[in-house]
Formats: sequence, structure tokens, C-alpha cells
Amino acid sequence: MSVLATPPSSQIQQPTANEIVMQLATGYMASISIHIVAKLGIADLLKNGARSTADLAAATQTNEDRLYRMLRALAATGIFTEVAPRRFALTPAADCLRSDVEGSLRPMAIWIGDPLHFRVYAEMMHSIKTGSTTFDHVMGKPVFDYFPTDPSKSEVFNHAMTCFSEMVTPAVLEAYDFSGIGTLMDVAGGHGMLLRSILNKYPEMRGVVVDLEHVIQGAKKMPENNALAHRCEFLCGDFFADVPAKADAIIMKHIIHDWDDPEAITILKNCRKALDGKQNAKVILVETVIEPGDTPQLGKFIDLEMLAFTGGRERTEEEFHKLFTAAGLRLNRIVSTRAPLWVVEGVLNN
Repeated sequence: MSVLATPPSSQIQQPTANEIVMQLATGYMASISIHIVAKLGIADLLKNGARSTADLAAATQTNEDRLYRMLRALAATGIFTEVAPRRFALTPAADCLRSDVEGSLRPMAIWIGDPLHFRVYAEMMHSIKTGSTTFDHVMGKPVFDYFPTDPSKSEVFNHAMTCFSEMVTPAVLEAYDFSGIGTLMDVAGGHGMLLRSILNKYPEMRGVVVDLEHVIQGAKKMPENNALAHRCEFLCGDFFADVPAKADAIIMKHIIHDWDDPEAITILKNCRKALDGKQNAKVILVETVIEPGDTPQLGKFIDLEMLAFTGGRERTEEEFHKLFTAAGLRLNRIVSTRAPLWVVEGVLNN
């Protein structure tokens, strides 16, 4: 039995300023640890109950001592719990890392902690001093030019984006009414998860997914998309060059944030051109809307991801207004959701 007494909850002290800084400064240790246990599938191995680290190490072909120390550290943060010496079980947070649960965060945890992130963020000072994009500086090319050259990393990224869509999409469908749209085009729609979900809710609607060739090739292989082939097209395209004029409305999830204003305006202008002459045409963005002041918000850290990886940015309501105006659109409304991303609706300025 431990000799450490647990004080009543009323006596538990709040962390000091030093403790807060140290917890955040060591965050990369938690990040890589979450990445490793997610890749190893530790949460899946615990879904039927607690197991010893000896069992887990044997199942994952890892060093038992090192694995124990990593799980012990994560348990201190609430991810896993040590129910007996060197024996661990799931917590609600660890349960999110299972691959077989609805809303699994495993693909996102694998992407966020991927060594590629550490390599890029190690050079982030370059961006802070010069204003340039860290990824381009480190890898010698933009991130979306890099992915086609590294299929394994592209796959990790695409799985993570599908994971994020699965987290956000139910909230978007709950908050926003898509009825009245005949054909909806998802520009840079990835593997089609968002549009597939919308089409399933609105059976009279047709859909088009547009993305780069290597992404569309992956999307076409998915059985879920084949089931909707009679209602949904998958087209290769480059939104900087042209957007097909095949829809009554266009949706983009977490795309405009990848780009700084000049590039974002070009994309939106091409979307507007594709919708020209369509009655009640809309451009629907699913994006973070940055709130003012010190409001805690995931989007403020996603904004750092944009700074490092794409050169893009998260935007405030006023910044969306300016962006739409420059593209010949009008910001019609912003619909909040219970997810980190909200719906930003633009209409054509005719």
C-alpha cells in the first residue's frame, strides 16, 4: 500500500505558475507517447479488460520496462490507469484511442505525433523570424507537393483528416440545413467522408468530390463510396486552376485555412466562377472561427499548425468577411456547432 495519503478534494491545490509552464513545456513528451501507444494499438489490446505490461509488451514486441514507464507517464495524465502494479486498464480518454469505437481519435493521434511533425516544429523559429512556412524550409517543397512523393505519410494524413471529419460532421449536420441543394460539390473533399454523410442524410441530393489525383485514387477504392456511385462523382482537379461547374453549391471543410489570403481568394474566386448563374448558389466553408481575447480554443493551436505546415491561417469573423468580399462573395451567416469547426456561409454578389 502506498504511504502517500490523498488529500480531500477540497484541499487539492491548483497548479502553480511554474507547474503550468512545465506541464506545457513537456507536452511533446506526451505527444510522442500517445503516438507510440496509438501505433502499437495498446488501447485495442485493453478493450476486454486490464492487462500486465508483460502481456502488452509480448503482444507488441516491445521492451516491457520501457513500455511500462511510458504507460505510467500517460496514466498520470488520465490516459490509461494503473489498476495494480504494472497492470493497466482503459480510461475514457484511452478508450478514444481504440480503432473500433465510433469517433476514434487513433488516426489523428498517429498523425499529430508523427516524427515528421517533430522534424518540422524543431525549425519553427525560422518561420517566426522570417514569416515563411516551416515545412517548405525543412523539406524543400510545400506540404501538398510533398505528400504525393511519400505515399505512407500521405496515407497517415488522409486517415487523420477522415478521423477529424468523423468528429466534426455529426455536429455540422445537426446545426446546418442542407435541404434545397440539388448537387453539392466538395472541393478538396479527400476520401469523401463529409459529402458521403451529407448525401446519406439527404437522399435526393447528388454529389461531386474534387481533389488531387492521388487522393481521388484512394477515394475510389473505398467500398463506402462505391455504394454511392450512382449519386456521387469523384473528379481529379486543381482548385487553383479551375473548379468544375457541376454543382448548385460548394462545400470545403478545413481547406481555406490551409492558405494565406492571396491563395484563399483565388480558390474562392474559382468557386464563385463555377457557381455563376446558379440560383441560390452558396459557398459553404467548415472552418474554425477564431474568437477574440483569451478564449481557450483548439483553433488557436491549429493556427500554429497552419503557420508551420501550409502557410495558411485560422480566421476571425471579420477576416472571413474581408476574404469573401475580395472573392466577389458576401458573408451571409456563421452557424456555430458543438464541434471545433463552424459553418461559414457565403453567397454570390450578383
